[in-house]
Amino acid sequence: MHLVQILLPLADNGGRPFPASMLAAVRRELTERFGGLTAFTRAPAEGFWEGGEGTARDDVVVLEVMADALDTAWWAAYRHDLETRFSQDAIVVRAQEIRLL
Repeated sequence: MHLVQILLPLADNGGRPFPASMLAAVRRELTERFGGLTAFTRAPAEGFWEGGEGTARDDVVVLEVMADALDTAWWAAYRHDLETRFSQDAIVVRAQEIRLL
């Protein structure tokens, strides 16, 4: 079993919030494909990274799904699609192997 997490920004690079419908579409897509989803949306996480003009910051939500198998080709394509939709240079999608207790 794998836990896949997506760190999705809440605003574009200019600081303008994305419409709620964009996040809703991602939640719907992942729920339909994986049968469920956990979205950490009440207290956005803060992301910081060093860029060409100093430290940049994003508010992000974390979306998690559990998958029996890890289809890395599908996830790479989905990450690229999200980067396009959300106008991002990179969106973090990470996975770890887990054991249900």
